[in-house]
Amino acid sequence: MDNYILVVDDEARMRKLIKDFLVAKGFNILEAEDGEKALELFEENKYKINLILLDVMMPKLDGWSVLRQIRQESNIPIIMLTARGEEQDELFGFELGVDEYIAKPFSPKILVARVEAILKRINQNLKEIKEYGGIEIDKEGRTVKVEGKLVELSLREYELLTYLIENKNIALSRDKILNNVWNYDYYGDSRTIDSHIKKIRHKLGKKGKYIKTIRGIGYKFEIK
Repeated sequence: MDNYILVVDDEARMRKLIKDFLVAKGFNILEAEDGEKALELFEENKYKINLILLDVMMPKLDGWSVLRQIRQESNIPIIMLTARGEEQDELFGFELGVDEYIAKPFSPKILVARVEAILKRINQNLKEIKEYGGIEIDKEGRTVKVEGKLVELSLREYELLTYLIENKNIALSRDKILNNVWNYDYYGDSRTIDSHIKKIRHKLGKKGKYIKTIRGIGYKFEIK
């Protein structure tokens, strides 16, 4: 299956750099130079785009605005690109549903590796549906339902929830969660996990209570 990636950046040189590396790996590229064009291309190609690389600082509509609008209707994986590497910006991005966050300048090879890792994880989902205390996980469709109602989760939220569920009744440290869900050298801190857990609990409603906070350690999924 062909993989299409939407590259959104107001710098033509940056778009070309990213495009050259991704095309060399067999990806098909769509380009947008601003937020408005990005939304236009997304609406026209939403059923074939597999991933979005989205710059933060852009004319017309910035990356955050584009992200918010796309998240209203899609869980497509989104990697944010930004020249600002402040931790607060990163946490803000995760709150809005970012799956990866890469600060400029970055190695194009690392960017390609992250893109490939995300798409590989999606394509490896098993064809099975399992139910846990009213929470239904469809791995093929990468969807979560609570008592039959679809819950909109970002890719990272989905992977974190399924990791907790697959290790139910086991207290998992924040470091272990980072190593297994953010499965590359991650230089953030535990607040990234805490931010994701908060959002997942909220989205699960009453079922959010299944995610227990283990003081001084991390979290545990437990149905009681």
